[in-house]
Amino acid sequence: MRGGFPWGIGRRLAGVRANKSCMELTIREERPDDCRTVGELVEAAFRPLAFSEPLLVARLRRSEAFVPGLSLVAEAEGRLVGHVLLTRLEVVAEDRSAATVLGVAPLSVLPGLQNRGIGSALLREAHRRAVRAGFGAALLVGHADYYPRFGYVPASRFGIRFPFDAPDA
Repeated sequence: MRGGFPWGIGRRLAGVRANKSCMELTIREERPDDCRTVGELVEAAFRPLAFSEPLLVARLRRSEAFVPGLSLVAEAEGRLVGHVLLTRLEVVAEDRSAATVLGVAPLSVLPGLQNRGIGSALLREAHRRAVRAGFGAALLVGHADYYPRFGYVPASRFGIRFPFDAPDA
């Protein structure tokens, strides 16, 4: 494990593929004036399921789980094109001991710019910042074909069960 996370952590922020040319991508902390635009971005990324994801982001921002330095946006050509949010959560063992980890939800990229490395760059930068902030693990519910490239494995391998119905892919 490098840096305390069970995945390799890299940083590739420039030269993200966009159409046939490269676009300069800046990843930074979300600012209060980004909230409306992030909500619209998340809604667009998750359409037609968009009703729940923007609400999730808004609720997590207001919760004690929110970690300001781990709500990141990707900016290209003067506009927000992606967002990732990592928040604190507790994993409770059968013996009632607990560990604080991070939850990744959601990772969003504008539909016209998906599959060009923006989500990967956001997640890698979020991992890097999480390690720097002292976190050692992250959990998520997501696509089984996408997240393993970042080192994610089924939570069941660590004896973790979610308190809701979620596939263990």
